[in-house]
Amino acid sequence: MRFIKRQFRRITQEVFTVPGRTIALIFLICLFFIPLAISDPYALKIFIFMNIFCIFAASWNVLGGFTGQFCMGQGAFFAVAAYTSAILNLKLGLPIWICIPGGALMSILAGLLIAVPSLRLRGVYFSLVSLAYPIILIGIVFAFSDVTGGETGISGIQPISRNPVIVYYITLVVMLLSIVAMWLLTHAKSKVFRLGIVLRAIQEDEISARCVGVNTIKYKLLAFGISAFFAGLAGGLYVHVLRIASPAMLDLIFSFNPIIWTVFGGMGTIAGSVVGVYILYPVMELLRFIPEVRMLIYAAIIIAVILLMPEGLVYWVRDKLDDECPRCKVINSFLRRECRACGAPLRANRKKQSDQAQTMDSSYGKEIVR
Repeated sequence: MRFIKRQFRRITQEVFTVPGRTIALIFLICLFFIPLAISDPYALKIFIFMNIFCIFAASWNVLGGFTGQFCMGQGAFFAVAAYTSAILNLKLGLPIWICIPGGALMSILAGLLIAVPSLRLRGVYFSLVSLAYPIILIGIVFAFSDVTGGETGISGIQPISRNPVIVYYITLVVMLLSIVAMWLLTHAKSKVFRLGIVLRAIQEDEISARCVGVNTIKYKLLAFGISAFFAGLAGGLYVHVLRIASPAMLDLIFSFNPIIWTVFGGMGTIAGSVVGVYILYPVMELLRFIPEVRMLIYAAIIIAVILLMPEGLVYWVRDKLDDECPRCKVINSFLRRECRACGAPLRANRKKQSDQAQTMDSSYGKEIVR
C-alpha cells in the first residue's frame, strides 16, 4: 500500500505539475475511449492506421532524428515485413502472432544488408543512396512474381480480428509498447540504456565521437536495426489490417510520409512522431472530400507550421508551457516563478528581475547625466 501511495505521489509531482506531461496523459487516456465515442467503422479504421503509422514514423525518427542518418527509403523495411508476413501466413499457414514478428526480423536482416555498404556515406550522399532501397525492392517483387504476386500483390491475408474494436486496442497496445521501447532506447538521460547519448553524440559530430573512442559504425548499425525492426512491426500490422500486400507500399510517398510527420511534430523526440501522425493523417483523410485542392491545402499546412515552428510542434508547445530550471534542470510549469525542486528563479521571475535591473541602470544613467 505504501508503494502504491509513493508511486501515486511521484506521478502527481512529476506529471500533473508540468503542463506538457499533463496534456500527454490526457491524450493517452482519451485514446482508450475512442471506440466508445466512435461507432463508424471507417473512422475507427483511420485511428487503427494512425496507431500503426505512429510506430512507422517513430522508427524513422530513431534513425533520422536521433542518429542523424536521413534515410529516405524507410518504406522498404515496412514493405519487406509486410510481404514476409503475408507469405508466411498464406504460403506456410503460420499464425499471425508468428508472421508479424517474423516480418520484423526479416526487416532487420534487410536493413543490415543494406546498411553495411551504405553507412560509410554521410549526409546527402547517404540520403540519395537510401532512395534506391524501395526501387531495388520493386525489382525483386516483379522478378519473383510467383511468390510476391507481381503487380497485383498478395491478397486474402488473415485479418487480426473481424471486430474493428479489438483490432484498434491491439494496435494501440502495440503502439504504446513500441513508443515506450523506442523512448527508453533513445532517451539521452536514460539510466537503463546508454544508447541514446551515444546516438546524440553521433548526430552532433560523428568525427569527434569517433575520436573519443566511439565505434560509430557499430552504433549506426544498431540504430539501423532498431529502426528496421519497428518499421517492420508496423508493416506486419498494416498488412494484416489491410489484408493485401502490394507494390504500392514501395511508392516514394510511402517513404516520405514518416519524414513529413516527424518533421511536423518534432525531430529528435518520439512524441513528435506521434503528434505528427495524429494531426496530419486525419487532416489528409478529411481533405479527400475536396480532391482538387487536397494536396495544396495539405502542403500549405505543413509549410506554415514549419515556418512558424522550425523545430516542430512539440518543441514549440513545450517551450510555451514548460520551463526548465537553470540550476537543477527540473521541468516546471510556465506559471511558476520559482523552481519546484530547488527554488531558483524561473523565466517569469528572471524576466521581472531583468526589467528591474534595466530600470535601475536607466535611472542611474540619468543621475550621471544630471
